[in-house]
Amino acid sequence: MAHIVIIGAGLGGLPTAYELRHILPKQHQVTVISETPNFTFIPSLPWVAMGLSSLESIQVSLETRLRHRGINWVQGRVDKLNPQDQKISLGEQNIAYDYLIIATGAELALDAVLGLGPDGYTQSVCNPHHALKALQAWQKFLLAPGPLVVGALPKTSCLGPAYEFTLLADYVLRQKGLREQVSITFVTPEPYAGHLGIGGMANSAELVKKFMAQRDVEVIENATVTTIEPNQIHLGNGRVLPFAYSMLLPPFRGARFIRQVPGLGNQDGFIPVLPTYRHPEYSSIYAIGVAVQIKPPEATPIPLGVPKTGQMTEAMGMAVAHNIAIALGVNSAPLVTPTLDAICFADFGDSGILFLANPVLPDVETGKRRRAVALSGVWVSWAKAAFERYFLAKMRLGTAVPWFEKLMLKLLGLSLVAPLPIPNNGESN
Repeated sequence: MAHIVIIGAGLGGLPTAYELRHILPKQHQVTVISETPNFTFIPSLPWVAMGLSSLESIQVSLETRLRHRGINWVQGRVDKLNPQDQKISLGEQNIAYDYLIIATGAELALDAVLGLGPDGYTQSVCNPHHALKALQAWQKFLLAPGPLVVGALPKTSCLGPAYEFTLLADYVLRQKGLREQVSITFVTPEPYAGHLGIGGMANSAELVKKFMAQRDVEVIENATVTTIEPNQIHLGNGRVLPFAYSMLLPPFRGARFIRQVPGLGNQDGFIPVLPTYRHPEYSSIYAIGVAVQIKPPEATPIPLGVPKTGQMTEAMGMAVAHNIAIALGVNSAPLVTPTLDAICFADFGDSGILFLANPVLPDVETGKRRRAVALSGVWVSWAKAAFERYFLAKMRLGTAVPWFEKLMLKLLGLSLVAPLPIPNNGESN
């Protein structure tokens, strides 16, 4: 009997737990550890911060659902990981594992710049707590509108929410008749708007700049934030931006317990993985989602993180579940690797952009992707809303990848996982 422990119950951890419980015999235990009692559909937090959705509508309570499906549930924060002894510590509680899947997401480096974050002078939409604080600040802002500054700091691994928040704010302000009272500035560390941390995204730069120009949003590229004061943001180029409201995505780094283990993560705490998403040194540890180290496909003047979208994260989880089942002798299928096809729906209220990179990392030899495109239209808003409801239904029902999702991916020419080439990059069954 094996004990598989998953740290994190988000877009990666929860579907992976469901998939493991589905494919593994009952004698194998599956345990999920999470700091919070609910699953949250993180991509919808910009809507929550604007008052367009309630937080409760995008959450699923975990304990009863997990226990009902034969999955152990532990709520708490992991303080320490001992990979040699294969034990996790949560305060006084110690949990032993045979296989560990780290699906923690990122720790927010709010200490990177003085005044950053909800405990400083800016807002964020990176977790439920921050989204609710952003909503409170937004409601006050609507009573006394002024300059709005939105953007991201270097080493943010997903820039989509910043674009979404900017243009959703424009939409909401126009709906309320307040847009003429608000100047909007978008600040990005990208070399150009629409780079997204990966570059080479066909027409994304053109499309993003078109939207920004149409909505009268000033864009400042290659920007760093040095200090934040009440109602003022100081940029590295010496410019000072006044603001009445600001939403800045902070830098991402790996969780503290990862950074405390020598050799487990890189200098920022992100975990290197083999093609099977197993750690190269600790054979009992796998990682998925934002916690994974992915080298940027191109160097940029200001360092950027590679986005790990929900599609990519779920693909990693399905691959890991499959490969652990092989390691346990449950089946003899070939090892697989996630395809890392990135899909991002950015809703702008009355329109939006679908960013598609297939795969997110271009081919090493040609430097090209099979497909890279940005598409716009009001249908993007509808599609994101539909996908939110669909994914939440999956999490409530306790399924990982039903036939419907596989069919939709097939229609897009995508898949979740692919067999590893022979030999399996030094890994064996």
